[in-house]
Amino acid sequence: MSARDNFLNQICKVCNSNLLMHDKSLVLNKYSVSYFLCPNCEFVQTEEPYWLNEAYSNAIASADTGIMLRNLQNANDLLFLLKYFTNGSIMDFGGGHGILTRIMRDYGFDFYHYDKYAENLFARGFEADLNKKYDLITSFENFEHFETPLAQIEGLVNIADTIIFSTLLIASPPPKIKDWWYYSPVTGQHISFYTYNTLQFVAEKNNLYFQSRNDLHIFSKLPIRKNIFKQLKFYNKIRNKLDMTKKLKRKSKCWDDMLKILEFQ
Repeated sequence: MSARDNFLNQICKVCNSNLLMHDKSLVLNKYSVSYFLCPNCEFVQTEEPYWLNEAYSNAIASADTGIMLRNLQNANDLLFLLKYFTNGSIMDFGGGHGILTRIMRDYGFDFYHYDKYAENLFARGFEADLNKKYDLITSFENFEHFETPLAQIEGLVNIADTIIFSTLLIASPPPKIKDWWYYSPVTGQHISFYTYNTLQFVAEKNNLYFQSRNDLHIFSKLPIRKNIFKQLKFYNKIRNKLDMTKKLKRKSKCWDDMLKILEFQ
């Protein structure tokens, strides 16, 4: 480990433990960046992300070819989940160009959009206010972007009693950068990576109920319905059987298109 690595990021941004060197990668195809592992809560973080202004010159990375399908899937999941939480006001935190907010408002939900980096194109006039309280917050594919994850999560908890969010969990022990696409060093926007134990630590520290399934998670000050994700899985199984796009027998171009775009970056 170099003298520079010894100096940078010795403290975990989730639990304040001393960090271990994990790996290095070329971020934005130009910056040699160190990634660190917390031996206590298993959080993985980059060194201080000095490249973020450049990474967010385009808020939505061009390689994010799955953005529309994800928003449709997120909306379908919420149609099931929200009936167990609230009919009140909801903030979509880090909502990109406002796609999900527009979809959910079209379904009749009182949704509002917030994103620090992206222009609200689809839900204009329905911007959220971080100084207000909301009944619930949704936050899809954002936690991996957090510079100060514990502080930012606690900030959301102060705004709403429940957070429904998504982020892919990193394996324990964590894979090397080259072995897991979700590090996404080419885009430079993913800087924080959580295991189940990391999220459990955050929940316990903030006295929150916590449930998790794959990439979808819930923090709440209120009890969470038992087996809610098993029921969601069953709901999606039925919905998928009725999905007429399955009859097309065509392979999605989402993944291949992403790889094609990355070739030119």
